[in-house]
Amino acid sequence: MRLLLVGLAGMLGACVSPLAFKRQLTAAEEKFNDHIGFVLYDPGSKKTLIDFNSARYFTPASNTKIFTFYTALQILGDSIPALKYTITNDSLIFWGTGDPSFLYKKTAANSQVYEFLRRAPQKLFFSSTNFQTAHFGPGWAWDDYNDTYSAERAPFPIFGNLVEVVEKPDQHWTTIPSLFTNHLVVGDSVAGELEINRDIDSNQIVLRPGKEATLLPSIPLPFHYSGDVMVEMLSDTLKRPVEEINYRLAGPTRMVYSIPADSLYKVMMQESDNFIAEQLLLLCAGVISDTLKPEIAIRYAKKNLLFDLPDKLLWVDGSGLSRYNLFTPRSIVRLWEKIYAKVPSERLFKLLAVGGQSGTLRNWNKEGKPYVFGKTGFLSNNQSLSGYLLTKKGKVLIFSFMNANFIASSREIRKTMQEFLAGIRDKY
Repeated sequence: MRLLLVGLAGMLGACVSPLAFKRQLTAAEEKFNDHIGFVLYDPGSKKTLIDFNSARYFTPASNTKIFTFYTALQILGDSIPALKYTITNDSLIFWGTGDPSFLYKKTAANSQVYEFLRRAPQKLFFSSTNFQTAHFGPGWAWDDYNDTYSAERAPFPIFGNLVEVVEKPDQHWTTIPSLFTNHLVVGDSVAGELEINRDIDSNQIVLRPGKEATLLPSIPLPFHYSGDVMVEMLSDTLKRPVEEINYRLAGPTRMVYSIPADSLYKVMMQESDNFIAEQLLLLCAGVISDTLKPEIAIRYAKKNLLFDLPDKLLWVDGSGLSRYNLFTPRSIVRLWEKIYAKVPSERLFKLLAVGGQSGTLRNWNKEGKPYVFGKTGFLSNNQSLSGYLLTKKGKVLIFSFMNANFIASSREIRKTMQEFLAGIRDKY
């Protein structure tokens, strides 16, 4: 009888009541006067373990990239299509696919596209007729255009659509690539740190040196993309003429591929690279149609790939820069389950941010074995984290943690999420 009671007590102690965790979430809402949505799901038993406002809509910020990630996994192959081309007499006419990797230092290096264009015996002509979208997404903040996280979308990106402003030892300022130096104006010094701004509709850059020392070796900022700028940069880089042509993409074409797809996914998911996310949707649109337009990829994904999610998706861009995006926590958890079924964990976890180790979670609690693998999301007053949680008992659980309309510091919100997830790791 005593052994039976001891065994029963052990079983009861092993059971985890979600009520205590829900009380913690309610207390957090009261503390921060915000809204919280949370789901914890066990893919092994197919059971939801904790449900707190899972059907409510939240601004996902960069959790939108999870939807872009899954769409790209389903549509793109192992290698990224870099350009389409056709040869007519002595001319090679090519179109961009949206591939963001060309001379972009954040991605894996691959000279195949560069050498293909440099060595082609024909005259080079670039056409952007297949690019049928705006350079900025719907709902993006217009005054972010000068920030690196808001690089313009383009059919054939180059250098990540960024220009670097560099100070030489003699206090002379220049740019990389050098052709933008002609657009650089150095103004009067300012009291604090230097100020640098680009005109919203041109590539004129105004720099005002600061009295305080510049610590960065270079200062990146987006350039204003156009066909003229692109062919000028490409001509300068290839050391041969490239001309722009208005030539419609029609009939059979050939394809040149660039880097492994995982090289893009890793930078997007770990470092939350908005530029890569936006270009991936263009790549997907170019595979399923002849037009580079993100709405084509989103519409296709919602109809054919994501129709089984619990709630309707309000999805407008690839990166999550737009506040028009709205998803529910339970839809995000279901999406992670679909990804988990498609991609082996040994590959998948290497592509994600890892708590205490890599990406946007590198400053997570670094004590002990990593237990959170996922994707962060942040816009002012909104913060999300979702992905996979490894418990001390060896279970892989899926979670989505979304916070909206808080006025506390993001550090406080992040600390609360971290403590809450650590409790789940210990109890389940």
